[in-house]
Amino acid sequence: MKRIFFIDLDNTIYFTRQNEEQLMGELYRFLESVDLGICEEDFKLAKQEMLRTPFLKVAEKYRFKEETMPEVISYLQNRSVTQPLKPGDDYHYIKSLTGRKFIVTAGFPKQQLSKVKMLGIADDFEEVHVVDVSATNKKKTFEMLINQHQLNQDDILIIGDDAESEIKFGLELGITTFLLDPENLHPNAESTFRGSDLSSLHAAAGQ
Repeated sequence: MKRIFFIDLDNTIYFTRQNEEQLMGELYRFLESVDLGICEEDFKLAKQEMLRTPFLKVAEKYRFKEETMPEVISYLQNRSVTQPLKPGDDYHYIKSLTGRKFIVTAGFPKQQLSKVKMLGIADDFEEVHVVDVSATNKKKTFEMLINQHQLNQDDILIIGDDAESEIKFGLELGITTFLLDPENLHPNAESTFRGSDLSSLHAAAGQ
């Protein structure tokens, strides 16, 4: 039975698309006001990817103008979400898991912590860790948590939607993983367990 859970935030606990205006409206308008050095079509594609991919990865992929990036990053570092957010319909499966729960999310600390606050879920978790992907990754954060709390890896289940981040790193560490993939974006990705929703989460945890 799993009694320790490392859980992703974006598109796992809540879904960006269902909360798009609260989360992204202001950001889209800011990005439209600066020179990203990309065409309108690429900007549309980049906005869609921002709904499920950390901003810095999107900026790198679409080659946002380097000279503009310090202004954009400063904006993001100081940005917080101020409107209520709605957890996903399956959040009750996460909430009802028995054991210790840690949020491990990638992004800008002020913004990610404000999301947790606006979701009203802070009391459901022992700790919230925001990973700065420009300096580190979730694998190192998982290792830090294991060492800091003297956790047994056999007791851990990692839950998330990113096959190339928390799921990949979890498997590399020999930890059991649950890939949430409602849109079948990662049909060939490795994961111990997977689902289009979280209804089989308790079975994966052995609870």
